[in-house]
Amino acid sequence: MAWGVWCIYVLGAGVRLWLMNSSGADFIAKRVEFSTPLNSWKRVEEGVFLYSQGIPVYSGGVFHETPLCLLISSFLVKSWRAYLPLLFVACDLLTAALLAAVAASYSRKQLVEQKKNIDKYSVDALPLLLTSESLWSGVAYVSAVYLFCPYTVASCVAQTTTVFDNLVLATVLVSMVKGYSILFGGLVAVATYQSFYPVCLLVPGIISLVQEKNSISALVKPLLSFAVSLALLMMVSAEIAGSWEFLEATYGFILAAPDLTPNIGLFWYFFTEMFEHFRLFFLATFQINAFVYVLPLSIRLRRDPVLLATALLAFTAVFRSYPSLGNVGFYLALVPMWKHLHPFMRQTFIVGCMFVSTSVLGPIMYNLWIFSGSANANFYFAVTLAFNTAQIFLVTDLLFAYVKWEYQLTHGSKIEVDGSPGRLTLQ
Repeated sequence: MAWGVWCIYVLGAGVRLWLMNSSGADFIAKRVEFSTPLNSWKRVEEGVFLYSQGIPVYSGGVFHETPLCLLISSFLVKSWRAYLPLLFVACDLLTAALLAAVAASYSRKQLVEQKKNIDKYSVDALPLLLTSESLWSGVAYVSAVYLFCPYTVASCVAQTTTVFDNLVLATVLVSMVKGYSILFGGLVAVATYQSFYPVCLLVPGIISLVQEKNSISALVKPLLSFAVSLALLMMVSAEIAGSWEFLEATYGFILAAPDLTPNIGLFWYFFTEMFEHFRLFFLATFQINAFVYVLPLSIRLRRDPVLLATALLAFTAVFRSYPSLGNVGFYLALVPMWKHLHPFMRQTFIVGCMFVSTSVLGPIMYNLWIFSGSANANFYFAVTLAFNTAQIFLVTDLLFAYVKWEYQLTHGSKIEVDGSPGRLTLQ
């Protein structure tokens, strides 16, 4: 088993390095599905150049990374330029290892929880019970899916900063399942500082910590750590940038979405067609979609905070203003942790076909629109809309499968209503 795991990581690194040194690396780096105004390494290099020349970095509309990212990137570009591909690959390998650690800790907790509640389960729930073999195979699948998912591979080859965002998110999940309250709060602050949307992970993290430690400190420590860490990051950033101008160029840019360059998200097309006097209303409506599901999902999935965190990551990948396929690949790698729910899922074939077809048709429609002039924006947006619909189908199918599995554990597989066979439906 150990040799098999090592082979997965070596092969994953080899695929990335081979593609980075191939003729298609530049083509992938320019694809709008992977590089956005927020994560493009070309824009980072432009910001580093402006910074080295003493030109205000945030006065234009090119650079939208945080000041700390600017400082670190400046050091990397000047001193480690030749080793940058190795750095991106190493970060991806570390992310895969951290996700495997999340899956391992989660599997152990699942088995302990099952043993504790075994008396509450139905007599015919034996086939539904978790086994260590199935859970540990899911751990191997998590790292394998992350390392070989085309979305994460191409995101690494394009050298997008999403690679670093995914690494921070993986450390957030590890600290959550391990029960490190202060570290968790600080890491969520770092993730929020980088891309704003991960602030919603505070909720599943606090739920997990409170359940594990059952004390008020499990609530106070992560919140206090988050607030203090975020405040320190902001003050350091203001010192690096020389003013608070970076707020408008980073978080203001994320919230206002002024750059309507096509991507896999929903914002660009709608706001291209939007009348200006309606823009603020619909902007607020679109942005709130990334957070409106936090409360209802937290109530329903309070017994499984890791599944809650995965669902929230999926929704933010759909509803963020500048999404990329690297965001999608991250939460897709977590899905094998619920391999035991796959028999309850009913839309896997449809979702799989939608993912494959839209991933192929997206670049085709974009080239027909931009380069050939034989199509228009509607063609490309239709593909991205279908792709986001597939993501919603996947998440809802997974959540409904969890509800059915949980129900049948307690009540059995035979559902009867007034003596007649019943059917469990999602309202």
